[in-house]
Amino acid sequence: MTRAGAPARRPGRRGEWQAAANLPVASVAVDVPLAHLDRPFDYRVPTQFDADAQPGVRVRVRFAGRLVDGLLLERCAASEHPGSLAWLERVVSPEPVLTPELATLCRAVADRYAGTLADVLRLALPPRHARVEAEAVELAVARPAPPPQDRRDGTSDRAERGAMSTHGDHGTLSGWARYPRGPALMAALADGRAAHGVWQALPGEDWTARLAEAVAGVAEAARGAVLVVPDQRDLDALHAACVRLLGPDSVVALSAELGPAERYRRWLAVRRGIVRVVVGTRSAAFAPVADLGLLAVWDDGDDLHAEPRAPYPHVREVLVQRAHAEGAALLVAGYARTAEAQLLVESGWAAEVVAERDTLRAAAPRVTSIGEDDRQLARDPGARAARLPSVAFEAARGALAAELPVLVQVPRAGYLPALACAQCREPARCRHCAGPLAVPAAGSADGSAGGLPRCRWCGRVEPAFRCPVCGSTRLRASVVGAGRTAEELGRAFPGVAVRASGGGADVLATVPAKPALVVATPGAEPAVEGGYGAALLLDGWALLSRPDLRVAEETLRRWLAAAALVRPHGDGGRVVVMADSSAGPVQALVRWDPAWHAATELAGRTEVGFPPAVRMAAVDGPPDAVVELLAAVQLPGSAEVLGPVELDAERERVLLRVHRADGKALAAALHAAQAARTARKAADPVRIRVDPQQLT
Repeated sequence: MTRAGAPARRPGRRGEWQAAANLPVASVAVDVPLAHLDRPFDYRVPTQFDADAQPGVRVRVRFAGRLVDGLLLERCAASEHPGSLAWLERVVSPEPVLTPELATLCRAVADRYAGTLADVLRLALPPRHARVEAEAVELAVARPAPPPQDRRDGTSDRAERGAMSTHGDHGTLSGWARYPRGPALMAALADGRAAHGVWQALPGEDWTARLAEAVAGVAEAARGAVLVVPDQRDLDALHAACVRLLGPDSVVALSAELGPAERYRRWLAVRRGIVRVVVGTRSAAFAPVADLGLLAVWDDGDDLHAEPRAPYPHVREVLVQRAHAEGAALLVAGYARTAEAQLLVESGWAAEVVAERDTLRAAAPRVTSIGEDDRQLARDPGARAARLPSVAFEAARGALAAELPVLVQVPRAGYLPALACAQCREPARCRHCAGPLAVPAAGSADGSAGGLPRCRWCGRVEPAFRCPVCGSTRLRASVVGAGRTAEELGRAFPGVAVRASGGGADVLATVPAKPALVVATPGAEPAVEGGYGAALLLDGWALLSRPDLRVAEETLRRWLAAAALVRPHGDGGRVVVMADSSAGPVQALVRWDPAWHAATELAGRTEVGFPPAVRMAAVDGPPDAVVELLAAVQLPGSAEVLGPVELDAERERVLLRVHRADGKALAAALHAAQAARTARKAADPVRIRVDPQQLT
């Protein structure tokens, strides 16, 4: 065998090469992302590559007259191809990077999303680094614990662990005792059973510790685990929790922040079986962990879990596919619950892991909405129109007086993004091009207008605004960004420190438990020991008015993530949400009942025929190309064509909707139509997204 990274010598000329005596044919997945070439191709294996050309290795082959990369899928005794086969040109490395399980998963993901295997393999496998492959892995890791042994009294270590967990005495299971099904879930993981759960974390829950405890139960059964989180901050917190429980040599973190060499080094440690617990961001869903016992995703509603590159898979769906194929347990976890997770529960595939209502009420802060009773409006008649009504000031002053910080969540970054009518909140638009009006930031190139509203599209100044709906001439900020909010709060609470997280400022992981106003954008809320004294959730109406299918679900997810950082109501914790109390997400937040909201959301989508109740695909591209593809596609009988709608001057979108049972047929039909277009070298690109995360 040649050393890693060095190609084998080629004795003699190519005409003198001899085929390998045993299994002389290699089936290769060629790295050509064209739909009509989405299949393995056979090549002859010369004798000099016989030892290195094993399933899973990277190779180079000649395809359409040029050398391209590929992955060797399997060795065969013969090929079904009637003609002569080209030679395998080179084994790039004898390191087998593609396991049979990973190859099966990538093929299933490509088929589900109407994509190509080459595109999914590019997402699943990190780029190769020859130096990293050649060097010895310098991780002195603890080997997995041996399987539990039966004792002379007829019991086993595993049985004892199950009994201890039932009584809540086992240290790693104490946190799960607050959930009625928690001990049973941990016992299933320790026994190696493929339990499927949707876990609703309690407010204030140390979710990283709970997931680390679940991994510890799997590790005791000598099995591996993959935990996926949306961003680097969550990754750092979860990795630290796993390290505290399992030790620094038993778990690795995988993310794009590492850099190519270090990421490949850690990935190889997993592939070689040195480390069996992986925590990471999106691409870690494909981590090649052997003998998987647990797959988990935290906060599956975060849009960072949706891959922005073709074929646009979602982490939750990848893990569901993998749990099916490898018989692993799956945990979909978060403070909120998506309609997709609710469908897993209602279909019976997954069980709810939730706390009793009494436990939940004791852990949750008191939540106040605008207009929840007549007395609130009587004290503050302008509460509905005010950005910071008196009830919010009271909550903030109470927390600051108790020497506690206050969290202020602002929907977006920036200073003053857009304007609206001060009376009816109709978006203010330019009279010339209908573009949105905004006030130029101080010191900007547009600041010469003297603070007058200016169109963000055509740049015209609007000196005399009049609302076309109500006739008002007054303007107000429709969504005030984090920067402007921090300034306003600094003036409203003189002498109180104001700290910013996200929205152009550094994202803080933690803040001290001291009086301060912490202004944060969604996802950038820092933690504080003991919890915040209060949280103010601003501009709720702006979040709920976005034209998006998932607007209610996403708004509630953002609110719950912030409110979960507040102390329980018994300790004085308060949350004030600046949104009307009649809105569904507001009611779910006040009752802290994301499961009810997810069930309502799923029922509503089922009634009108939107995902996940149905399978849907979005086809985007130039109008002629979209029409051409739709004419060629053989749609299932349940298919409905919605559209087209114009996206911009050059592109339009068509939505295809089918029953869930026809989802595979829809993906296959779209793949076949795309293959026909690429085969005839159609010039205009068409993008296909199956089950898109956003439908605006």
